[in-house]
Amino acid sequence: MDNLAHTLVSPGAWGGAPGSAPAYLVYHRGITHSFVGAVIEIVVLTGLVGLILTWRTRADADARPPWRWIAVCIAAAVASHLYLDWQGSYGLRPFLPWSGRWYYGDWVAIVDPFFWAVPLVALAWGSRRHWAPALLVLLVMSGVTTLVLWTGRSIVAAWVRLGVTALMAACVVGWTKHWFGVAGRRRAAVYGLLLLAAYAALQGAASAVVKARARDAAVRRFGPGATWAALTQVGRPFHWEPVWASPDSIAGPGWAVPRHLDTPAVRQALATPRGRALAQFARFLAADVDSSGNELRVFLRDARFNPTARRESWAAVEVRLR
Repeated sequence: MDNLAHTLVSPGAWGGAPGSAPAYLVYHRGITHSFVGAVIEIVVLTGLVGLILTWRTRADADARPPWRWIAVCIAAAVASHLYLDWQGSYGLRPFLPWSGRWYYGDWVAIVDPFFWAVPLVALAWGSRRHWAPALLVLLVMSGVTTLVLWTGRSIVAAWVRLGVTALMAACVVGWTKHWFGVAGRRRAAVYGLLLLAAYAALQGAASAVVKARARDAAVRRFGPGATWAALTQVGRPFHWEPVWASPDSIAGPGWAVPRHLDTPAVRQALATPRGRALAQFARFLAADVDSSGNELRVFLRDARFNPTARRESWAAVEVRLR
C-alpha cells in the first residue's frame, strides 16, 4: 500500500521523480500509515478477501465467508503494522492528513532479528512434516542466519547472533520432533506472539530509563529548551544512542555538529520543495553551505543518520541556489 502511494500521488511538485530522496521522505509512511488510511485499508481489504472467498465457495450454498473474522484478522494485521512502525526511531505520522507531526516510540530498532526468528520458529513448529513446508522454512531460515551471522556481523551484537543461532536450532529440533504440529499451530503462534510482546515491552521499559537520562543530559547541556531522543540501534537491542539538540547545535556522546539553520542561504534552501521535503521529515535538522567556486549549494540532512557525515548521509538532500 505504501508503494502504491508513490505511484498514485505524483511527487513532481516536491522536486523529484518517483523514488528520489525528497519524494521518498514525503510519501514513505504517509497517508497509508495513518489512522485514516488504516480504516480505509481495513474496509477495502476485508471486502476484497470476503468477495474472493464468496466467489470460491459459490458452488456451496451453505458456505459463507466469516466476515467478522476476516475483518478482525485484517484489522489486527493493519494495526500491528502501525504499531511496529511506531515502536522504532524512524517514526510515524498517524494523524495525516490533518497533521504531519511524527511520533516515535524509540523502543525497538527498525530491523530486529528476533522479530524475524521468533515467528519463523512458531511457523515451523506448527507446519506439516512434509518436505514442501520444510524446504520453505529452511530457505528463509538460511537467509536470516546468513544476514545476522555474516552479512550483518559488524553491527549485530554477539549475544544477538548467539540467540538467533539458538532459535534456529530450536526451529529444526522442534519441527523434527513434532513438538506442536498442525494440531498445535495456534498454540505455537500464541507463544510466539507472547514472547515478542514481552521482548518489546522489556525494551520499552528499559528505554524509559535511557530517555530520562537523555532528557536530563540535554537540559544540563543546552538548557530547558533543549530537545532530545534515545535512538534505537540496529543489531543492538537494549541499546540506545542519546542525542541532544539546541537551536544552534546537535550533539551526542563524543560528537557535536552545528545546525546553521539561521544562515540566509539555509533559510532560502528550506523554502524550496526539496528543502521542505527534508524539513518535514528530519527529527534533528542540520545544514552546511558550500559557496566554493561560482556555485552556492546547501546540504540539508537529518542528524539521526550518520550525524557527523555532513554530505554523505541517508536522509540528506542538496539544494543548488545558483
